[in-house]
Amino acid sequence: MEAVELEKLRALIEQEMENIHQHILELEEKSQPVSPDNAIGRISRMEAIGERGVYQTALAAARKRYHELQQAFSRIDDDPNFGYCESCDEPIPMARLMLMPESRYCVKCLEKRSG
Repeated sequence: MEAVELEKLRALIEQEMENIHQHILELEEKSQPVSPDNAIGRISRMEAIGERGVYQTALAAARKRYHELQQAFSRIDDDPNFGYCESCDEPIPMARLMLMPESRYCVKCLEKRSG
């Protein structure tokens, strides 16, 4: 992969990580437990508890993606095979990497792995 492409991906990953970090902070705030002494009605409390579950699920997904992006960011500098499929060793298309810079497999190999 050319240096210009790697630099473009590095900048993209940094921006994505910053966006996700902000999203994680928001989700952490929203997924706080609902205080029992909070003066809201029973229905509203049940809705808040349900929403908390949704936020916790979204928070787990955001943390996972953040971790994957951190790994991709490290691989850009440390792994000479960054941008190549870990299964077939073919280059992962730049368009795919621009959408999902944490991609480790080409679409064809990912579909095989998914079953």
